[in-house]
Amino acid sequence: MPAKKASKKPAKAAKAPKKLRSVPFWIGFDLGGTKMMASVLDANYNVLGSARKSTNGSDGAAKGRNKIVKAIHEAIAEAGVNPKGIQGIGIGCPGLVNPEKGILIFAPNLGWSNMALRKLLQSEFKAPVAVLNDVDAGTYGEYALGAGKGARSLLGVFPGTGVGAGFVYNGQIIMGRAISAMELGNILLPGTHIGSPVFGTVTLEDLTSRLALASQAGLACYRGQLPDLDKKTEGALRSIRSKSLANAFRSGEDAAMVMFRNSIRYLGMGVATVVNLLAPDRITLGGGLVEELPGLYLNLLKEEVDRYAIPELAKGVKYSLAKLGGQAVAAGAVAWMRHEKE
Repeated sequence: MPAKKASKKPAKAAKAPKKLRSVPFWIGFDLGGTKMMASVLDANYNVLGSARKSTNGSDGAAKGRNKIVKAIHEAIAEAGVNPKGIQGIGIGCPGLVNPEKGILIFAPNLGWSNMALRKLLQSEFKAPVAVLNDVDAGTYGEYALGAGKGARSLLGVFPGTGVGAGFVYNGQIIMGRAISAMELGNILLPGTHIGSPVFGTVTLEDLTSRLALASQAGLACYRGQLPDLDKKTEGALRSIRSKSLANAFRSGEDAAMVMFRNSIRYLGMGVATVVNLLAPDRITLGGGLVEELPGLYLNLLKEEVDRYAIPELAKGVKYSLAKLGGQAVAAGAVAWMRHEKE
C-alpha cells in the first residue's frame, strides 16, 4: 500500500504588530539611590507607561548610563506610543547637578560624578533634556501640580536615604547659576561621631535620615532593645527600611520612640533655619518615612519648627503632605522643562 502522506497543517498567520499611538509625550525620569524609574507622561501628566530598574550605584557609572537609556526605551514600549512623539526628557538626580550644562556633578549615594546626562540622552533620543536635582524636581512637581499648588513659595522636605530639600519661589527653583542648591541635609551642627568627616560636627542628615534611624535601630537590635525588629531583620542595615522602622515606632518600644523624637527634633532645627532665611508660605513633607508616619512627621515637625524659628516668621506657615507620591520627581522634572520653554 502506498504510504500515507503527512497532512500539512496550515501555517498560523503572523500577528500584526500592535499599532503605536501617535501622541505627544514626555519622559520623566527619577534616578534614585536605590531604584530608577522612567515614566511616559502625556500633556496632562497622566502616566501612559513606566519601567523600573535597581540602580546599584556600586556597579559603576557606565552600567548606570546603560540602565537609564534602557529603562526609557522600555517605558516607551510599555506605553505603546510612537517614539517619534517624544517632546522632551526631564530627569531628577540624587546629588549636585549643573542644570545649565545638564551634568550630574556628584551623587554621593551612588559614587557617580561628572555624568553628562543631557549629552547622553539627547544623542540617544533626539529630544530636549532637563537635568535637575531630584528633590528640586519633586518640590517643583508639588508646587505646580500637587500640595503646593497656588503657593507663592514652597519648601519641600524629603527625609529618605539622606535628607533632601527644594525651594520654589514665585515659580522659580532656588539654585545657583550653575549648580543646584538647598542641601539641607548637609547643614553642620555641633557634635561628633566616629564617622564624622570633620571632627566636632555632624550633618543634619547624620541625625535625621532613614539611614541614620536604621543605623541607630541596628544598634538597638544588638542591645536587645528592639526585639521584634531584630527578629524580622536580624539588625541588618540594608534590611531596615522605612516600613520596618515605622512598625518599630508603632510598637511603642522606648528605643524607637526616643530615636524618632530626637530625629524629628533635629529636623525641626534644620527646617527652622530655612524658615528664618526664606519665610516660605508652605512646607510640604514627603519621602518614605513621612509616608509611613504622616501624622507624626506633620505634627511634630511643626511643633519643633515653632520652637526654633523666629515666631513672626513661623506663624502662618501651612504644612502639608506631598500628594504626587512616587511620580513627584518624574512629573516635576517634566513640569519644570515645560515651564522653562514657555
